[in-house]
Amino acid sequence: MRAARRRRGARIPRARSGSGARSEARRSGRGARPSRRRVARPRGDPTTTLCYCRPVKLSRRSFLGGSALAALAAPRLALARGLLTDPGLDDVVKRALAAATKAGASYADVRLVRRRNERVNTREDRIEHVGSSEEYGIGVRVIAKGAWGFSATPLVTVAEAERVAKQAVAIAHANSKLLERPVTLAPVPANVDVWQTPLVKDPFKIPLEDKAELLLAINAAAMKVAGVKFVTSWYAAIQEWKIFASTDGAYIEQELVRLGPGYSVTAVDEKRGEFETRDHGLPPMQAGWEYVEDSTLLADARRIGEEAVEKLKAPSVVPGKRDLILDPSNLWLTIHESIGHPTELDRAMGYEANFAGTSFATPDKLGKLKIGSPILTFYADKTTPGGLATCGYDDDGVKTQRWNLVENGVFVGYQTTREQAGWINEKASRGTSYADSYASFPFQRMPNVSLAPAPRERSLDDLIASTDDGVLVSGNGSWSIDHQRLNFQFGGQVFWEIKKGKKTRMLRDVAYQANTLEFWSACDAIGGKSSWALGGSFNDGKGEPTQSNSVSHGCPPARFRQQNILTTNRRAGS
Repeated sequence: MRAARRRRGARIPRARSGSGARSEARRSGRGARPSRRRVARPRGDPTTTLCYCRPVKLSRRSFLGGSALAALAAPRLALARGLLTDPGLDDVVKRALAAATKAGASYADVRLVRRRNERVNTREDRIEHVGSSEEYGIGVRVIAKGAWGFSATPLVTVAEAERVAKQAVAIAHANSKLLERPVTLAPVPANVDVWQTPLVKDPFKIPLEDKAELLLAINAAAMKVAGVKFVTSWYAAIQEWKIFASTDGAYIEQELVRLGPGYSVTAVDEKRGEFETRDHGLPPMQAGWEYVEDSTLLADARRIGEEAVEKLKAPSVVPGKRDLILDPSNLWLTIHESIGHPTELDRAMGYEANFAGTSFATPDKLGKLKIGSPILTFYADKTTPGGLATCGYDDDGVKTQRWNLVENGVFVGYQTTREQAGWINEKASRGTSYADSYASFPFQRMPNVSLAPAPRERSLDDLIASTDDGVLVSGNGSWSIDHQRLNFQFGGQVFWEIKKGKKTRMLRDVAYQANTLEFWSACDAIGGKSSWALGGSFNDGKGEPTQSNSVSHGCPPARFRQQNILTTNRRAGS
């Protein structure tokens, strides 16, 4: 997003009903005047929005005094009506479908989407940022003359919906002149349903004071640890409400709520001029505020601070071949990069080559390629409780499901959409179509991809006890992977040396380097059901223009024999 220069004294115009304007939380206080930033978009672009962004740097006292909160509590935007459907919006959706059909579309679907974001950032004893944004609009996708067409608008009215529907058909007609293969959609039932994130407390109804107080309390607890110099903490939440309707007869309303709190503690050794950082490992989740209330975020703050200090004193790892045990808080990202992305069908067929590469898992290897050891089964599942990618239906109107990608070590499945299913002669879509905005075109996005636990119980402690010489890695660090998802390197947050079945001392500067097929084939032990845990990310990028997808990955701890352990300490070789 490119912002224009700030203008002193700029006033905020009132948003019209259904305008779809996106705003950031406004700072209020004596002498405060809002600044305005305009998103640079081409003239005539129906997705143009305004973004009002105000950096906030407040003391705890002034923030909790209420002036800023009063502004945040009174949004100026016209909001979508929420669950259940309001008759006016129902008419907008149906008229858009009718207009597309009349203009010549053989298929059309409409997505009416409202997306809200909230974020609070703190550092030590102060509030660094409070943000609240909203986006609301309608997108119409059609097939005409065998080609896709798409158009969108933030003006949710019957006239505007009909206009963009006709425009989408005109775009499809233009696209058909360059068509190499007509679009064919796999059949789908005419699903009519309502789906919501199961939750007890709506996080958007929790006062911002509560969120800020929690973050500041975490910071204060961590700062009490000798050697800790900096603490940053954050809270983020996303609410996504949408109606999907199609000429195939689907009419689906969904509301998803995702949230993710966290913090990072930095310890400093001023004499040596060194620092180490330790992040809290609470994963983002699709849940209500009760997920935060029931967490150990605050209770863990001192321990996280102590581990940051301990990292400063820890010796660098000695590089070489050693057994590697990965905690779920680290392993989920390795699954994401080396199993999740390679099994995206568009990537495997070369259509995503320009953004993060293609895949070693090409269609000719389906059912044949051995990706890992026989104890490993990876599955995709958009129904996983709490999963960030979980929903009732995808953006093609397909009911979500679970299926295997790797079964007993063998590559057996892809992630597909209605359009893609026929590419590999499958009769039905796997339900992985998603668009991150009303103004974005839906395409294949990663579902929750997870490693199934062992059939018998085995804990992390059991894996450690049966390891003679190894390294345990927890949390995420830096990483890289090549453009075919074959060769990679991952770091972590906390590292422990294992000697003769016992976790001994903390290490630092650890990374592991491997080839995907060799790495997963070297896995000889995984944890059971009780050790299985979800990790994940709010922001998984794909496509150009880039779209963001939230996705989770579940796994037990796992052991990999004789892996290449590196040191990331430059001084080690000097």
